[in-house]
Amino acid sequence: MSRFAEPLNQLIDELAKLPGIGRKSAQRLSFHILRASEQDAFALADAIRDLKAKLHLCSICHNITDVDPCQFCSNPTRNRAVICVVEEPSNIASIEKTRHFSGTYHVLHGTLSPLNGIGPEQLRIDSLLERARTGALQEVILATNPTVEGEATAGYLAQQLRGTGARITRIATGIPAGADIEYADEVTMTRAMEGRREM
Repeated sequence: MSRFAEPLNQLIDELAKLPGIGRKSAQRLSFHILRASEQDAFALADAIRDLKAKLHLCSICHNITDVDPCQFCSNPTRNRAVICVVEEPSNIASIEKTRHFSGTYHVLHGTLSPLNGIGPEQLRIDSLLERARTGALQEVILATNPTVEGEATAGYLAQQLRGTGARITRIATGIPAGADIEYADEVTMTRAMEGRREM
C-alpha cells in the first residue's frame, strides 16, 4: 500500500525519472510543488507543456529553438564562414559565455558510439557535410568533448571534412584553470603539453 495519495505518488514517480533526481529528491520536490500556490504550480505545468509544444530543431544547425532559423543562424552579425561543431545544444551556452566566438554552430545531438548502436546515420553529420560543401567555409571547429566517443567523433568528422577547403581545427584540452598538476591524469597532461603556446 502506498504511503501517499495517488496523484502525489504519480508526481514523485515522474520526477524520479529525471537525471540526478533520486526518489528522496523527487519526494521533496513534489511536496514543494504541493505547497506552492496554485498559480506557481500551473505556471510550472504550462512551462513544461510549452517546452514540448513550441520547441523544435533549427533547420540549419539543429540547435533547439522556437523560431526557424535559430537566433544564431539568422543573426547577420555572425560569421557564417566559421562553424563550431558541438555534441549537444547545451554546449552552445558554454561557448557563448566566453564572448569570444562570433561564428555559427552545428549540433550533432550525440557522438559516435558503435557499442550503443550510434553511427553516423544517427547523428546530424550529413547536414554538416552539406553545409561544408555548399558554403564558403573558412574553418570548422570540432568542439566535441575530450572523451573516447568525442575524440572518435572528431576524428571521423575531420576525415569526412577533408577536401572541403575549410580549415579543420580541434578545441584545445588540458589542465583546467585552478587545477593542480599533481592530480592530472596521463591523457590530460599529454594534451596540456601538446597544446602549449608561446608566452
